[in-house]
Amino acid sequence: MAKVSLLNKSFCLQNICETNYRKLFSLIPNLKSIDASAQGFSDGKPMLHMKILEQSPYTKTIQLSYFFENDAEALLEPAVKIRLYFDVCIAEVLRDYKRVEVSNAIGDISLSTDIMNYKWRLNYFLEKWLDHCLKADYTFVSDNIAA
Repeated sequence: MAKVSLLNKSFCLQNICETNYRKLFSLIPNLKSIDASAQGFSDGKPMLHMKILEQSPYTKTIQLSYFFENDAEALLEPAVKIRLYFDVCIAEVLRDYKRVEVSNAIGDISLSTDIMNYKWRLNYFLEKWLDHCLKADYTFVSDNIAA
């Protein structure tokens, strides 16, 4: 899906971000209380790794990725950076391992269609990936949980 061709792009983007928020909490039920990181396990599937990058009372920024390990190195891909907004129940993708953050991708803020298409691609990818992870029935174990 290269471009958004919907009539009300901002409404559809909001809906996908709301859906991704619910899916993230279905995948990682105690996400709000995790303080540092957590790992997701599913039989025959690569481990999922979730790391807290930043948190405040109303937001939390996480990185969600598969964890691939071989003899030489550990590889985290797709390394999706997601900001969760607890007050409005939205999860918005800020970047992935191949693309820069939205704020750096489109320098001219008057290009709202380009910005919307960029955000749509990132968040649509997350929606489909979360569907895949939920079907794989991952169970998350946290390194530590906030009190």
